[in-house]
Amino acid sequence: MGNRRHVAERRRTTRPSLIGGMVAVVVGGAGLGVYALYGGAAAEDTLVSGAGERAEPERTGPLSATEITTAAETFLTAWQRGDVIAAASATNDGPAAKALLTGYAGEAGIGDLTLTPGTRRGDEVPFTVKGTVTSPKTETRPEVSKPLSYSSTLTVIRRAGDGTPLVDWSSAVLHPELQDGDTLVTGAAGTPPVKALDRDGGELTVEKYPSLGPVLDGLREKYGKTAGGTAGIELRVVRGKESKKKDASDKTLLELSEGTPGTVETTLSPELQAAAEEQVAKRAKSSVAVIKPSTGEILAAANANPNFNTAFQGSLAPGSTMKVITASLLIDKGLASMDKEHPCPKYFTYGNWKFQNLDEFEIKDGTFRTSFARSCNTAFISQAPKLKDDDLTKQAQQVFGLGLNDWAIGVPSFDGSVPVQSDAQMGASLIGQGGVRMNPLNMASVSATVKEGAFRQPYLVDPSVDGRTLATASRTMSAGTAGQLRELMGYTASSGTAAEAMAGVTGDVGAKTGSAEVDGQKKPNGWFTAYRGDLAAAGVVQQGGHGGSTAGPMVAALLKLGG
Repeated sequence: MGNRRHVAERRRTTRPSLIGGMVAVVVGGAGLGVYALYGGAAAEDTLVSGAGERAEPERTGPLSATEITTAAETFLTAWQRGDVIAAASATNDGPAAKALLTGYAGEAGIGDLTLTPGTRRGDEVPFTVKGTVTSPKTETRPEVSKPLSYSSTLTVIRRAGDGTPLVDWSSAVLHPELQDGDTLVTGAAGTPPVKALDRDGGELTVEKYPSLGPVLDGLREKYGKTAGGTAGIELRVVRGKESKKKDASDKTLLELSEGTPGTVETTLSPELQAAAEEQVAKRAKSSVAVIKPSTGEILAAANANPNFNTAFQGSLAPGSTMKVITASLLIDKGLASMDKEHPCPKYFTYGNWKFQNLDEFEIKDGTFRTSFARSCNTAFISQAPKLKDDDLTKQAQQVFGLGLNDWAIGVPSFDGSVPVQSDAQMGASLIGQGGVRMNPLNMASVSATVKEGAFRQPYLVDPSVDGRTLATASRTMSAGTAGQLRELMGYTASSGTAAEAMAGVTGDVGAKTGSAEVDGQKKPNGWFTAYRGDLAAAGVVQQGGHGGSTAGPMVAALLKLGG
C-alpha cells in the first residue's frame, strides 16, 4: 500500500510493564532488556519462536502469574514498537505471526500503536489496541487517516520441549474478527457499500436490528458491485479459503471515507424483525426465522449471538421437529395414519441401540395422532425395520427441498442435511438425531411446506433482482398426506407438547416441539416449529432444554403478530 515510513516514524517506544502481578504501560526503552531473556530476537532478523540458549532445566507444571504476564509483556512490547521479528518469536507459531504482523503495518496500514494490557484471567491476558489507520496518497485520492480502537485477548502456554511460556498464536490475537487464513487490508473497498431496505422501504441497520450484521455483510458481498454504489476507503477483513468454506463474508472494520451505497430491497418485515430481535435478546444462544408459506419470502431472522447467523447458517440436530418429515414418510408409505392404532412402547431396540421415550413413557392402544402429539420416539423408530436406509433422505430432498445445497436466498445459507445412514444412526435420524442437521430457516420451511402443501424455497432478495433460480422440490406430497400432517400439527398445538406455548395463538395453527441431545451438554437444544395462517416460524435455544418451554414462547410470540 505504498511507503509506510511515516507510520513507522510515529510509532511509540513505550512498553507494558509488570506492577504487582498486573500489566501496565510505562514510557521508556528498557523493553529491550526483556527480550534478552528470550534469546535476543529483537536484536537480529532471525525468527525462532522463543529462541535462545537456556541453562535452566525444562519448566513444567501450571504457569505462574509472573510467567504469564512476562510472556504477554514480551509480545505486546515488541508488537507496539513495530518489531515484528521479536513479537513473532514470542509466540508458538512464529511464521504465521510474522506474516500477519507484517501485513498489519503494511497492507492494513495500522501504526502509532498503544497496547494496554488488562487484568490477567488465568492463562489469558485481555488487552486493548489504539492506533491509527492510514490509507496512503495515490494519484486519484489523498492520504486518509482515522483512529482505531478495539479489544482482544491472548493466551499463554508452555512450549513443548522446554516449557518456555509463549503466546498461543491464532489470527484472533491480532484482531478478534480474524479467523486463521484471513488478512487485514486498508484501501478502496473491493465491493461498494449497500443500503439494505425492508419490505416497506425502511433502512436496515445493525443499530436498529443488532443481529443483522452477517446478513448485511452478505448482501454487500453479493450485490455491492451491481447495486449502483461506489467504493469508499476502509479497513476490512478479507476472508481466506477456510473462512469462505464456512460462508463467511468479508467484513468492514473501519470506514476511513464513505463510499456511495447502492440500494438492495429485501423481504424483511420491520415489525416482525423488531419483534424477533426482542425475543432473542431475552434468551441466550437463541435464533429464530419467520417466512411466508405462500411465497417463501423471509420476513424475519434474528440471533442472540450477533456475530454468527445461526438462523440461516446454523447446522444443528433438530430433534423431534424432524418428526414432521418422518411422519410424512410413514404416511406416504402406509406405515402410519393419524387415527389408526400405532405402537409407542417404552423402549425399542434397533441397530443394537436401545431407544426410549422421555421419562420412559409409553402409550398403550394409542393412535399415531397421540404419539405425534406427545412426541413418542419409539412410535417412529419402531418403523425403521420397514424402511430403506435412503428413504428419509429422499423424502427430505424430494418433498421438502432440503439437503441438496441448492438454495439461493440472496445471502449465504445452509439448506439442511439428511445423509443416508444405516442401523442405529438411521433410526436416530428418524427423530432428528444421528447425522441430521438443520437451522431455524430450514425448519420454518418445513412448517411452511406442510401449511402450503408444497415446498417454496425461502428467499431474502427477490430472484428478479439478479436473475437467480430458486430451488424446487422434485415432487409434491399428496393432498391426503398434507391434510394428515396439518391435522397432526394442529392437534399438537392444541392438545400436545406445543399446547402451552401456543395458548392464545388463534386461527389455522399447527406446531411441533423438539429437544436435541448434544454430547457434552447438560441440557438439550430446544426446538419449536409452527405455522399460523400465512406465517411459518421456527426457533432454537441451544442448551435451553425442552423446546415447548424455551423456543416455543419465542415462536408463538411472533406468530401472534400476523398470519
